[in-house]
Order: sequence, then structure tokens, then C-alpha cells
Amino acid sequence: MASRASGGEPRDPRLHVAQLGARRHYLVARTLDRLGRLGRLYTDLSAGAGWLRPLAWLPSGLRPAPLTRLLARRPEGIAPQQVTAFTRFGLEYARRVAGARTPTQRTRTYLWGGRRFGELVVRGWRPEAGGVYSFDAAALEILEHARRLGLYAVVDQTIPAEAQWRLHAEELRAFPGWEEAQPPDEAIPEFLARERAEWELADAIVCGSEFLKEQVAASGGPLEKCRVVPYAIEGAFQSEPRERHDGPLRVLTVGAVGLRKGSPYVLAAARRLGRAAQFRMVGRCELPAAVTEDLRRHVECVGAVPRPQVLRHYAWADVFLLPSLCEGSAMVCYEALACGLPVIATHNTGTIVRDGVEGYVVPLRDADAIAERIERLAGDRELLARLSAAARERCASVASPAAYAERLAQVLPGLRAR
Repeated sequence: MASRASGGEPRDPRLHVAQLGARRHYLVARTLDRLGRLGRLYTDLSAGAGWLRPLAWLPSGLRPAPLTRLLARRPEGIAPQQVTAFTRFGLEYARRVAGARTPTQRTRTYLWGGRRFGELVVRGWRPEAGGVYSFDAAALEILEHARRLGLYAVVDQTIPAEAQWRLHAEELRAFPGWEEAQPPDEAIPEFLARERAEWELADAIVCGSEFLKEQVAASGGPLEKCRVVPYAIEGAFQSEPRERHDGPLRVLTVGAVGLRKGSPYVLAAARRLGRAAQFRMVGRCELPAAVTEDLRRHVECVGAVPRPQVLRHYAWADVFLLPSLCEGSAMVCYEALACGLPVIATHNTGTIVRDGVEGYVVPLRDADAIAERIERLAGDRELLARLSAAARERCASVASPAAYAERLAQVLPGLRAR
């Protein structure tokens, strides 16, 4: 059985990846596989494994929408025999998440799913790896198992729950009409305790940005374990040719419309700029009717669209805007850069954008700063072109799969030699 050697280095450099959901389109597992360091991928649903696999041959015209979404859960490039998918559990978990109605119900469903997934991974464990790469909220049982076996253990952390709930509560007080009143979440203490237990057991905590690392520390986490590894985007993701136009600057936001994404500040900037810029939001919008009506007077709201169709909206835009309150490292910002869009974002988006180089990093909750940067770009198309070219270059150099693999190799034992 593989175990840790002296200094924490595993004798077997392969890592199992235990992933509930298709986070970042299985980027970690696919990267380890390309490096020859993937032991096995454990997940809930995968079109490349289990009894979902034969359904991939069903013609697209005969697939209902839910099945189409399921079949998109495919870890490309990883051999099916390296994937263990807990399909029955995955379907039950999806059913429970869809049926949760209150904050307490949702959080308890996440807790049940994380625990059950961890138990299934431990039960189906294969001893051909020297460590495990797990993901927050679905890692505790796996990390405990790794500790018992003396294996190297990593947890990939998104926004700590304490930071997310705190920032959301602040926005609710600032914009009380933006969400329907909800009863208090009675499961928060249990969720926070689980998160902190995962930090305690992990040898390393991988964070997608400096902001995320800061929030782990602010939530009482072990700063010394945190390793910042910005994400990557596949080179195939690029927009269609940009539409030529002489009209107002086109500003695009992609993501669920709501408080966490900073949507009130997008609306406020659109009000200030009037006809000087055209705003479009792509993403699920479930706001109260009065808020939605006000939003639609100033912003074009497209609604949710499948990921491949988002490309035409990137092709429409001149600038990308995301004034989020909290993100690990927002993938839509990487996508925008790949499409040559200057990005206006907050530090809290975890962006790789450098202020004034590929776009602008604006202060949190500052609609005036957003409007001023958009107005600047609208009045200087040469500046817009320079930032656009820099955006593509930044994405190619920092967010390429090769650059990501190099960063991952620097923080995971046994990968450096490769």
C-alpha cells in the first residue's frame, strides 16, 4: 500500500481525485491524467462510466433536456476504466437538491450529499495511489480515510461558507427587496464545523485566488496550508468573430443574476450611463417581479443558456463586467479573456486580470467606479483594442492547460520530477 515517505512526499506520486459534481469540467483529474499521475477519478455522475455510458449513443434529437445535461458530464480524455461513478447516488442527490425549499433544507441536503459521497468513495477505495485530491464539503470522510492510511491529502476549497453567508447577509441589508424573505438557516453551524474539520485534516488547501486564500484565513483556517493555483481554460474555448458596430459600448455579464454576483451594481452603472452603453446579462434570473421589471428597463436580460451558446454573447460584447461579492476564481472571467474581452471585476472575483492592463479591478460595491471605467473605454477605442489584445495574451500565458499543470505540479508532491 502506498504511503507517505519522509518529508510528506508519497512513494506513489499518483493521486485519486474525488469530485462531487463536474467542477471546472474535471480540470484537476484531466490535468493529472495528462501528467501520468491520476490514480482514479471518483464522482457522482459521468456519461463516460456506469449505466449512463450507453445513453451517449442516443441521437441528440431524442434526448430530453435533463438527459442532455447529464450526458455533458463527461471527463474528456480519461479512460472509462479509471472512473468510478456512483450513478444511483448522483441521481438521488440531484432529486433532493431540486426538492429543497428552505435554506435549512438546502444546507442539510448538501451535508447529506457530502457525507454520503465520502462514504461511497471510502467503500470503493483502490489502493493504487499515494494520495487524494478532494473538494470542499464532500471531503471529510475521504480525508479521514487518507489520514488512517498515511496518504497525502489535498482539499480544493471554494469560498468558505462563513465568508459567503456574511457577505450575502450584508447585501440583504443593503438591498432588502432583491430576494424573498427566507427563514434562518439552522444547519449553518454543522456546515461550518465540517468545513473546518476538512481544513484540519488536509495536508494542503488549494485556493483558486489570493482572495480565496484571504477568506480561508479570515474564517479561522490554517493560512500556512493554503496554496494559490489559478485555474485554466481549454484552448478550444474562443468566441466567434467579433461583431463590428458603431453604436454604444456593449457590456456583458454572465452568471446567475442576484446579490452575490453584484447585480445591483450592474444596474446602478447602467442607470448612470444611460444610452452611452448597452448592457446585457446572461444567466438565470429569479428575482422578485418588481426588481426584475426595474432591471429590464436598463439591462437586456437573456436568461440561462447552454454553455456552447454563451460564445455568441461573448462575440456580441466589447467589455465583460463582473462586480461579484465573492468567487473562488470566476471561470467566466477566464472565458471572457480567452474571447479577447477586457474585464472589469472586483478583487473578490478572484480574477487574474491586472488593473489597467487586461481590464480594471474596481473597488467592491462601487457602481460609480464601474461606470467611470466603462465610460473611459467607450470614449477611447484604441485603449479598448489594447486591452482586448492584452486579454487574449494573458489568458494564453497564465490560463493555458500547460501553465495550470505547471502550477499544480509545484504544490502536489511527486509531480515536480515529471
